[in-house]
Amino acid sequence: MRVLLIAAAVFAAAPAVAQTPAPTSLVLADAAKAPARPTIIDGARWSCEGSACTASGGTEQPATRACRRVVQKFGPVTAFSYKGKTLSAEELAACNA
Repeated sequence: MRVLLIAAAVFAAAPAVAQTPAPTSLVLADAAKAPARPTIIDGARWSCEGSACTASGGTEQPATRACRRVVQKFGPVTAFSYKGKTLSAEELAACNA
């Protein structure tokens, strides 16, 4: 009985829910520039539907750098969020420059 209590305490101390990755997404200024097929940029797999794109994976890097890399391939963006960090208006302007 004592072993069962110890085991129960160990399992109760473990996190109940696995952490889900923070969202990575963007909105293109021109939906016509959205790639027709998924595109890999710095390990992130970007898929677009209209002007809205989402990604999974990707290397650890600042959101501002990730934005610049995506803008090089897809063109200007009006919104950008990388692994939970959403860029401000000033950061978006620098990214698109």
